[in-house]
Amino acid sequence: MDKKLNSLLGGFSKLSRSERFEKLIEIGALNKDDVNYLRSGGIADMDLAEHCIENVIGYFQLPMGVATNFQINGKDYVIPMAVEETSIIAAASKNAKWIRSSGEITAEVIGDQIIGQIQIAKPNDIEKTKAILNENKTRFISLANAVLESLVRRGGGVDAIQIREVKREDGLGNMLVIHVLCNPCEAMGANLINQACEALKPHIEELTGEVVNMCILSNLVDTKLTKASVRIRNIDRDLAKGIVEASVFANSDPYRACTNNKGVLNGIDPILVATGNDWRAVEAGIHAYAASSGQYKSITKWYLDGADLVGELVAPIIVGTVGGVTKIHPTAQLGLKILNVESSSELSQVAAAVGLVQNLGAVRALSTVGIVNGHMKLHAANLAIAAGADSEGEIAHVKRELENVLNSQSRITLQNAKDALDFYRKGKAGNNVSTQLSQ
Repeated sequence: MDKKLNSLLGGFSKLSRSERFEKLIEIGALNKDDVNYLRSGGIADMDLAEHCIENVIGYFQLPMGVATNFQINGKDYVIPMAVEETSIIAAASKNAKWIRSSGEITAEVIGDQIIGQIQIAKPNDIEKTKAILNENKTRFISLANAVLESLVRRGGGVDAIQIREVKREDGLGNMLVIHVLCNPCEAMGANLINQACEALKPHIEELTGEVVNMCILSNLVDTKLTKASVRIRNIDRDLAKGIVEASVFANSDPYRACTNNKGVLNGIDPILVATGNDWRAVEAGIHAYAASSGQYKSITKWYLDGADLVGELVAPIIVGTVGGVTKIHPTAQLGLKILNVESSSELSQVAAAVGLVQNLGAVRALSTVGIVNGHMKLHAANLAIAAGADSEGEIAHVKRELENVLNSQSRITLQNAKDALDFYRKGKAGNNVSTQLSQ
Protein backbone atom coordinates (compact mmCIF):
# COMPACT_ATOMS: atom_id res chain seq x y z
CA MET A 1 0.00 0.00 0.00
CA ASP A 2 2.70 2.50 0.95
CA LYS A 3 4.63 1.82 -2.22
CA LYS A 4 1.53 2.28 -4.34
CA LEU A 5 0.66 5.46 -2.53
CA ASN A 6 4.12 6.80 -3.13
CA SER A 7 3.74 6.11 -6.84
CA LEU A 8 0.52 8.10 -6.80
CA LEU A 9 2.17 11.16 -5.37
CA GLY A 10 4.08 12.07 -8.51
CA GLY A 11 2.30 13.74 -11.40
CA PHE A 12 -1.26 13.00 -10.30
CA SER A 13 -2.49 16.44 -11.40
CA LYS A 14 -1.17 15.84 -14.91
CA LEU A 15 -3.16 12.63 -15.40
CA SER A 16 -6.46 12.47 -17.23
CA ARG A 17 -9.57 11.79 -15.16
CA SER A 18 -9.61 8.18 -16.35
CA GLU A 19 -5.97 7.75 -15.33
CA ARG A 20 -6.71 9.26 -11.92
CA PHE A 21 -9.46 6.71 -11.41
CA GLU A 22 -7.05 3.93 -12.40
CA LYS A 23 -4.49 5.13 -9.85
CA LEU A 24 -7.11 5.32 -7.09
CA ILE A 25 -8.28 1.80 -7.92
CA GLU A 26 -4.66 0.61 -7.91
CA ILE A 27 -4.01 1.81 -4.38
CA GLY A 28 -7.36 0.52 -3.09
CA ALA A 29 -8.92 3.92 -2.42
CA LEU A 30 -11.76 3.14 -4.86
CA ASN A 31 -13.19 0.10 -6.62
CA LYS A 32 -14.83 -0.15 -10.07
CA ASP A 33 -18.33 0.36 -8.65
CA ASP A 34 -17.16 3.54 -6.91
CA VAL A 35 -15.70 4.84 -10.15
CA ASN A 36 -18.88 4.05 -12.08
CA TYR A 37 -20.87 5.96 -9.46
CA LEU A 38 -18.60 9.01 -9.79
CA ARG A 39 -18.55 8.82 -13.60
CA SER A 40 -22.36 8.84 -13.67
CA GLY A 41 -22.41 12.15 -11.82
CA GLY A 42 -22.87 10.94 -8.26
CA ILE A 43 -26.11 10.77 -6.37
CA ALA A 44 -29.37 11.20 -8.25
CA ASP A 45 -31.83 9.54 -5.85
CA MET A 46 -34.47 12.16 -5.05
CA ASP A 47 -36.00 9.95 -2.38
CA LEU A 48 -32.75 10.14 -0.44
CA ALA A 49 -32.81 13.93 -0.70
CA GLU A 50 -36.31 13.93 0.81
CA HIS A 51 -34.87 12.18 3.86
CA CYS A 52 -32.06 14.74 4.20
CA ILE A 53 -33.89 18.08 3.93
CA GLU A 54 -37.32 19.61 3.36
CA ASN A 55 -39.02 21.02 0.22
CA VAL A 56 -36.63 19.14 -2.05
CA ILE A 57 -36.30 20.26 -5.69
CA GLY A 58 -32.96 18.69 -6.65
CA TYR A 59 -29.26 18.48 -5.87
CA PHE A 60 -26.51 21.09 -6.02
CA GLN A 61 -23.27 19.20 -6.51
CA LEU A 62 -19.78 20.56 -5.92
CA PRO A 63 -16.68 19.35 -7.78
CA MET A 64 -14.84 16.72 -5.76
CA GLY A 65 -11.13 16.10 -6.13
CA VAL A 66 -8.28 14.63 -4.11
CA ALA A 67 -5.22 16.26 -2.60
CA THR A 68 -2.06 14.18 -2.70
CA ASN A 69 1.37 14.04 -1.06
CA PHE A 70 0.04 14.18 2.50
CA GLN A 71 1.78 12.21 5.23
CA ILE A 72 0.40 12.89 8.72
CA ASN A 73 1.80 11.16 11.82
CA GLY A 74 3.75 8.92 9.44
CA LYS A 75 0.65 7.72 7.56
CA ASP A 76 -0.01 8.48 3.89
CA TYR A 77 -3.38 9.93 2.91
CA VAL A 78 -5.36 10.68 -0.20
CA ILE A 79 -7.54 13.62 0.83
CA PRO A 80 -11.04 13.96 -0.71
CA MET A 81 -12.09 17.62 -1.05
CA ALA A 82 -15.43 18.95 -2.31
CA VAL A 83 -15.12 22.64 -3.14
CA GLU A 84 -15.94 25.22 -5.85
CA GLU A 85 -12.79 27.37 -5.64
CA THR A 86 -9.77 26.90 -7.89
CA SER A 87 -6.24 26.56 -6.49
CA ILE A 88 -7.22 25.03 -3.14
CA ILE A 89 -6.46 21.40 -4.00
CA ALA A 90 -3.41 22.36 -6.07
CA ALA A 91 -1.96 24.49 -3.27
CA ALA A 92 -2.59 21.81 -0.64
CA SER A 93 -0.90 19.12 -2.75
CA LYS A 94 2.05 21.35 -3.70
CA ASN A 95 2.83 22.40 -0.15
CA ALA A 96 2.31 18.90 1.25
CA LYS A 97 4.94 17.73 -1.25
CA TRP A 98 7.33 20.43 0.00
CA ILE A 99 6.79 19.42 3.61
CA ARG A 100 7.12 15.74 2.75
CA SER A 101 10.59 16.32 1.31
CA SER A 102 11.83 18.70 4.00
CA GLY A 103 9.93 18.05 7.21
CA GLU A 104 6.87 16.43 8.71
CA ILE A 105 3.24 16.93 9.70
CA THR A 106 1.95 15.74 13.07
CA ALA A 107 -1.42 16.05 14.77
CA GLU A 108 -3.23 15.11 17.97
CA VAL A 109 -6.56 15.56 19.74
CA ILE A 110 -6.54 17.11 23.21
CA GLY A 111 -9.58 16.16 25.29
CA ASP A 112 -12.66 14.12 24.35
CA GLN A 113 -15.71 16.02 25.65
CA ILE A 114 -18.36 17.96 23.77
CA ILE A 115 -20.54 20.47 25.62
CA GLY A 116 -24.29 20.74 26.13
CA GLN A 117 -25.85 23.77 27.84
CA ILE A 118 -28.90 24.00 30.09
CA GLN A 119 -29.94 27.59 30.86
CA ILE A 120 -31.80 28.89 33.88
CA ALA A 121 -32.35 32.41 32.64
CA LYS A 122 -33.65 34.13 35.80
CA PRO A 123 -32.97 32.05 38.93
CA ASN A 124 -35.03 33.05 41.97
CA ASP A 125 -32.32 32.10 44.44
CA ILE A 126 -29.03 31.73 42.62
CA GLU A 127 -26.91 30.54 45.54
CA LYS A 128 -29.46 27.97 46.72
CA THR A 129 -29.91 26.67 43.18
CA LYS A 130 -26.15 26.39 42.66
CA ALA A 131 -25.85 24.39 45.86
CA ILE A 132 -28.62 21.96 44.81
CA LEU A 133 -27.09 21.50 41.38
CA ASN A 134 -23.63 20.84 42.82
CA GLU A 135 -25.03 18.31 45.29
CA ASN A 136 -26.74 16.35 42.49
CA LYS A 137 -24.00 16.20 39.83
CA THR A 138 -23.54 12.43 40.14
CA ARG A 139 -27.29 11.90 39.88
CA PHE A 140 -27.47 14.09 36.76
CA ILE A 141 -24.69 12.11 35.10
CA SER A 142 -26.56 8.85 35.73
CA LEU A 143 -29.86 10.26 34.47
CA ALA A 144 -28.22 11.59 31.30
CA ASN A 145 -26.45 8.32 30.58
CA ALA A 146 -29.72 6.45 30.98
CA VAL A 147 -30.85 7.96 27.65
CA LEU A 148 -27.44 7.35 26.06
CA GLU A 149 -27.17 3.62 26.74
CA SER A 150 -25.78 2.68 23.33
CA LEU A 151 -23.14 5.41 23.59
CA VAL A 152 -22.17 4.29 27.10
CA ARG A 153 -21.76 0.71 25.83
CA ARG A 154 -19.25 2.05 23.27
CA GLY A 155 -17.22 3.70 26.01
CA GLY A 156 -18.71 7.19 25.80
CA GLY A 157 -21.42 9.14 27.55
CA VAL A 158 -21.74 12.03 29.99
CA ASP A 159 -18.86 12.14 32.46
CA ALA A 160 -18.98 15.59 34.06
CA ILE A 161 -21.31 18.44 35.03
CA GLN A 162 -20.18 22.05 35.45
CA ILE A 163 -22.15 24.97 36.90
CA ARG A 164 -21.50 28.44 35.49
CA GLU A 165 -22.82 31.83 36.55
CA VAL A 166 -23.09 34.13 33.53
CA LYS A 167 -23.72 37.87 33.64
CA ARG A 168 -26.75 38.90 31.59
CA GLU A 169 -26.07 41.52 28.92
CA ASP A 170 -29.36 43.29 29.72
CA GLY A 171 -28.22 44.12 33.25
CA LEU A 172 -30.90 41.97 34.93
CA GLY A 173 -28.56 40.01 37.18
CA ASN A 174 -26.92 36.66 36.38
CA MET A 175 -28.16 33.48 34.76
CA LEU A 176 -27.11 29.95 35.58
CA VAL A 177 -25.76 27.70 32.86
CA ILE A 178 -25.22 23.99 33.43
CA HIS A 179 -22.59 22.42 31.18
CA VAL A 180 -23.11 18.75 30.40
CA LEU A 181 -19.81 17.23 29.22
CA CYS A 182 -20.05 14.14 27.03
CA ASN A 183 -17.68 11.83 25.14
CA PRO A 184 -19.49 11.15 21.81
CA CYS A 185 -17.02 8.47 20.61
CA GLU A 186 -17.08 8.41 16.78
CA ALA A 187 -20.17 10.62 16.39
CA MET A 188 -20.19 14.38 16.11
CA GLY A 189 -22.65 14.12 18.97
CA ALA A 190 -25.02 17.04 18.42
CA ASN A 191 -28.21 14.99 18.68
CA LEU A 192 -26.80 12.91 21.52
CA ILE A 193 -25.89 15.84 23.74
CA ASN A 194 -29.19 17.59 23.00
CA GLN A 195 -31.08 14.44 24.08
CA ALA A 196 -29.08 14.25 27.31
CA CYS A 197 -29.72 17.91 28.16
CA GLU A 198 -33.44 17.69 27.46
CA ALA A 199 -33.68 14.53 29.58
CA LEU A 200 -32.17 16.43 32.51
CA LYS A 201 -34.51 19.44 32.21
CA PRO A 202 -37.51 18.11 34.21
CA HIS A 203 -35.25 16.73 36.95
CA ILE A 204 -33.45 20.06 37.34
CA GLU A 205 -36.74 21.95 37.48
CA GLU A 206 -38.18 19.54 40.05
CA LEU A 207 -35.15 19.64 42.33
CA THR A 208 -34.53 23.40 42.19
CA GLY A 209 -37.99 24.86 41.64
CA GLU A 210 -36.47 26.96 38.86
CA VAL A 211 -37.51 27.23 35.22
CA VAL A 212 -35.16 25.89 32.55
CA ASN A 213 -35.30 28.23 29.59
CA MET A 214 -33.44 26.19 26.93
CA CYS A 215 -31.24 23.15 26.29
CA ILE A 216 -28.76 23.09 23.40
CA LEU A 217 -25.25 22.01 22.46
CA SER A 218 -22.40 24.48 22.17
CA ASN A 219 -20.21 24.63 19.07
CA LEU A 220 -17.46 26.31 21.10
CA VAL A 221 -15.90 23.08 22.30
CA ASP A 222 -12.76 24.13 24.14
CA THR A 223 -12.84 20.78 25.95
CA LYS A 224 -11.87 18.91 22.77
CA LEU A 225 -9.23 20.62 20.69
CA THR A 226 -7.32 19.40 17.66
CA LYS A 227 -3.70 20.41 17.24
CA ALA A 228 -1.69 20.11 14.02
CA SER A 229 2.00 20.92 13.63
CA VAL A 230 4.31 21.36 10.65
CA ARG A 231 8.09 21.48 10.78
CA ILE A 232 10.20 22.36 7.72
CA ARG A 233 13.92 21.86 8.24
CA ASN A 234 16.67 24.16 7.05
CA ILE A 235 14.28 26.50 5.29
CA ASP A 236 15.48 29.53 3.33
CA ARG A 237 15.90 32.23 5.98
CA ASP A 238 14.29 35.06 4.03
CA LEU A 239 11.28 32.93 3.09
CA ALA A 240 10.83 31.85 6.70
CA LYS A 241 11.02 35.43 7.97
CA GLY A 242 8.33 36.46 5.49
CA ILE A 243 6.03 33.67 6.69
CA VAL A 244 6.66 34.57 10.34
CA GLU A 245 5.85 38.21 9.65
CA ALA A 246 2.59 37.13 7.99
CA SER A 247 1.78 35.15 11.13
CA VAL A 248 2.49 38.12 13.40
CA PHE A 249 0.19 40.24 11.24
CA ALA A 250 -2.66 37.73 11.55
CA ASN A 251 -2.26 37.51 15.32
CA SER A 252 -2.13 41.29 15.76
CA ASP A 253 -4.91 42.54 13.47
CA PRO A 254 -8.44 41.04 13.40
CA TYR A 255 -9.00 42.30 9.85
CA ARG A 256 -6.10 40.17 8.64
CA ALA A 257 -6.91 37.35 11.07
CA CYS A 258 -10.35 36.89 9.53
CA THR A 259 -8.93 36.42 6.02
CA ASN A 260 -6.12 34.24 7.35
CA ASN A 261 -8.61 31.93 9.04
CA LYS A 262 -10.76 31.81 5.90
CA GLY A 263 -7.68 30.48 4.14
CA VAL A 264 -7.27 27.82 6.82
CA LEU A 265 -10.91 26.82 6.32
CA ASN A 266 -10.21 26.50 2.58
CA GLY A 267 -8.42 23.33 3.63
CA ILE A 268 -10.81 22.16 6.36
CA ASP A 269 -14.26 22.80 4.88
CA PRO A 270 -13.86 20.75 1.65
CA ILE A 271 -12.91 17.67 3.68
CA LEU A 272 -15.94 18.12 5.93
CA VAL A 273 -18.23 18.53 2.91
CA ALA A 274 -16.72 15.47 1.21
CA THR A 275 -17.32 13.34 4.33
CA GLY A 276 -20.83 14.61 5.11
CA ASN A 277 -19.88 16.60 8.21
CA ASP A 278 -21.42 19.85 9.45
CA TRP A 279 -18.91 22.44 8.27
CA ARG A 280 -21.06 25.34 9.56
CA ALA A 281 -20.78 24.01 13.11
CA VAL A 282 -17.02 23.62 12.78
CA GLU A 283 -16.65 27.12 11.31
CA ALA A 284 -18.73 28.65 14.12
CA GLY A 285 -16.63 26.87 16.74
CA ILE A 286 -13.36 27.89 15.12
CA HIS A 287 -14.31 31.55 14.84
CA ALA A 288 -15.57 31.65 18.44
CA TYR A 289 -12.35 30.00 19.63
CA ALA A 290 -10.31 32.49 17.59
CA ALA A 291 -11.96 35.30 19.57
CA SER A 292 -11.81 33.64 22.99
CA SER A 293 -8.93 35.88 24.16
CA GLY A 294 -11.11 38.96 23.70
CA GLN A 295 -9.59 39.77 20.29
CA TYR A 296 -10.18 37.80 17.13
CA LYS A 297 -6.87 36.13 16.16
CA SER A 298 -5.39 33.59 13.80
CA ILE A 299 -5.83 29.93 14.75
CA THR A 300 -2.37 29.30 13.27
CA LYS A 301 1.05 30.47 14.32
CA TRP A 302 4.39 30.26 12.48
CA TYR A 303 7.76 30.78 14.11
CA LEU A 304 11.44 29.96 13.70
CA ASP A 305 13.04 27.23 15.79
CA GLY A 306 16.72 27.46 14.97
CA ALA A 307 17.04 26.66 11.26
CA ASP A 308 13.53 25.23 11.09
CA LEU A 309 10.15 26.80 10.39
CA VAL A 310 7.41 25.54 12.71
CA GLY A 311 3.68 26.02 12.25
CA GLU A 312 0.89 25.18 14.69
CA LEU A 313 -2.89 25.12 14.51
CA VAL A 314 -5.13 24.66 17.55
CA ALA A 315 -8.91 24.72 17.21
CA PRO A 316 -12.10 22.80 18.01
CA ILE A 317 -12.86 20.55 15.02
CA ILE A 318 -15.78 18.35 16.06
CA VAL A 319 -16.57 15.77 13.37
CA GLY A 320 -18.09 12.34 13.08
CA THR A 321 -17.61 9.18 11.06
CA VAL A 322 -20.97 7.60 11.98
CA GLY A 323 -24.53 8.85 12.00
CA GLY A 324 -26.21 11.71 10.17
CA VAL A 325 -25.40 12.29 6.51
CA THR A 326 -22.23 10.20 6.77
CA LYS A 327 -24.46 7.16 7.28
CA ILE A 328 -26.91 7.65 4.40
CA HIS A 329 -25.16 9.72 1.70
CA PRO A 330 -23.18 7.51 -0.71
CA THR A 331 -20.74 10.26 -1.73
CA ALA A 332 -19.97 11.05 1.91
CA GLN A 333 -19.37 7.34 2.50
CA LEU A 334 -17.07 7.31 -0.52
CA GLY A 335 -15.18 10.31 0.88
CA LEU A 336 -14.55 8.44 4.13
CA LYS A 337 -13.50 5.38 2.16
CA ILE A 338 -10.91 7.34 0.18
CA LEU A 339 -9.60 9.01 3.33
CA ASN A 340 -9.30 5.66 5.13
CA VAL A 341 -9.57 7.03 8.67
CA GLU A 342 -10.26 4.76 11.62
CA SER A 343 -11.91 7.27 13.97
CA SER A 344 -13.48 10.70 14.24
CA SER A 345 -10.35 11.87 16.07
CA GLU A 346 -8.21 10.83 13.12
CA LEU A 347 -10.57 12.69 10.76
CA SER A 348 -10.27 15.88 12.82
CA GLN A 349 -6.47 15.54 12.81
CA VAL A 350 -6.41 15.20 9.02
CA ALA A 351 -8.69 18.24 8.65
CA ALA A 352 -6.52 20.32 10.97
CA ALA A 353 -3.33 19.26 9.17
CA VAL A 354 -4.72 20.14 5.75
CA GLY A 355 -5.94 23.49 7.10
CA LEU A 356 -2.47 24.27 8.41
CA VAL A 357 -0.82 23.27 5.13
CA GLN A 358 -3.35 25.39 3.24
CA ASN A 359 -2.41 28.33 5.47
CA LEU A 360 1.27 27.73 4.73
CA GLY A 361 0.58 27.86 1.01
CA ALA A 362 -1.32 31.14 1.31
CA VAL A 363 1.20 32.98 3.50
CA ARG A 364 4.09 31.61 1.42
CA ALA A 365 2.53 33.10 -1.71
CA LEU A 366 1.57 36.36 0.01
CA SER A 367 5.05 36.91 1.39
CA THR A 368 6.78 36.19 -1.96
CA VAL A 369 5.08 36.48 -5.39
CA GLY A 370 1.66 37.55 -4.15
CA ILE A 371 -1.62 35.67 -4.29
CA VAL A 372 -2.96 36.88 -7.66
CA ASN A 373 -0.60 35.21 -10.15
CA GLY A 374 -0.93 31.62 -8.93
CA HIS A 375 -4.64 31.91 -8.28
CA MET A 376 -5.36 33.43 -11.68
CA LYS A 377 -3.38 30.77 -13.52
CA LEU A 378 -5.67 28.14 -12.07
CA HIS A 379 -8.69 30.39 -12.67
CA ALA A 380 -7.92 30.52 -16.40
CA ALA A 381 -9.89 27.34 -17.14
CA ASN A 382 -12.96 28.85 -15.42
CA LEU A 383 -12.66 31.95 -17.56
CA ALA A 384 -12.35 29.81 -20.69
CA ILE A 385 -15.59 27.99 -19.88
CA ALA A 386 -17.33 31.24 -18.97
CA ALA A 387 -16.29 32.64 -22.35
CA GLY A 388 -18.03 29.73 -24.08
CA ALA A 389 -15.24 27.23 -24.73
CA ASP A 390 -17.00 23.86 -24.97
CA SER A 391 -14.34 21.35 -25.98
CA GLU A 392 -11.07 20.19 -24.45
CA GLY A 393 -9.16 21.72 -27.37
CA GLU A 394 -10.85 25.13 -27.00
CA ILE A 395 -10.42 25.19 -23.22
CA ALA A 396 -6.74 24.17 -23.47
CA HIS A 397 -6.01 26.81 -26.10
CA VAL A 398 -7.81 29.65 -24.29
CA LYS A 399 -6.18 28.69 -21.01
CA ARG A 400 -2.73 28.72 -22.63
CA GLU A 401 -3.31 32.14 -24.19
CA LEU A 402 -4.62 33.53 -20.90
CA GLU A 403 -1.49 32.34 -19.12
CA ASN A 404 0.59 34.23 -21.67
CA VAL A 405 -1.43 37.38 -21.04
CA LEU A 406 -1.09 36.89 -17.30
CA ASN A 407 2.68 36.66 -17.58
CA SER A 408 2.82 39.94 -19.48
CA GLN A 409 0.10 41.92 -17.70
CA SER A 410 -0.24 40.25 -14.27
CA ARG A 411 -4.03 40.07 -14.79
CA ILE A 412 -6.58 38.37 -17.03
CA THR A 413 -10.24 39.09 -17.71
CA LEU A 414 -13.28 37.41 -19.17
CA GLN A 415 -12.89 39.63 -22.23
CA ASN A 416 -9.36 38.24 -22.72
CA ALA A 417 -10.87 34.75 -22.72
CA LYS A 418 -13.59 35.70 -25.20
CA ASP A 419 -11.02 37.27 -27.54
CA ALA A 420 -8.78 34.18 -27.37
CA LEU A 421 -11.73 31.91 -28.12
CA ASP A 422 -12.82 34.12 -31.02
CA PHE A 423 -9.33 34.04 -32.56
CA TYR A 424 -9.22 30.28 -32.13
CA ARG A 425 -12.58 29.68 -33.79
CA LYS A 426 -11.75 31.95 -36.69
CA GLY A 427 -8.61 29.99 -37.38
CA LYS A 428 -6.35 32.86 -36.35
CA ALA A 429 -4.79 31.17 -33.37
CA GLY A 430 -1.03 31.44 -33.50
CA ASN A 431 2.00 32.83 -31.82
CA ASN A 432 0.66 36.36 -32.08
CA VAL A 433 -2.62 35.74 -30.26
CA SER A 434 -1.41 36.57 -26.78
CA THR A 435 0.29 39.68 -28.15
CA GLN A 436 -2.99 40.84 -29.66
CA LEU A 437 -4.85 40.04 -26.48
CA SER A 438 -2.52 42.10 -24.36
CA GLN A 439 -2.81 45.20 -26.54
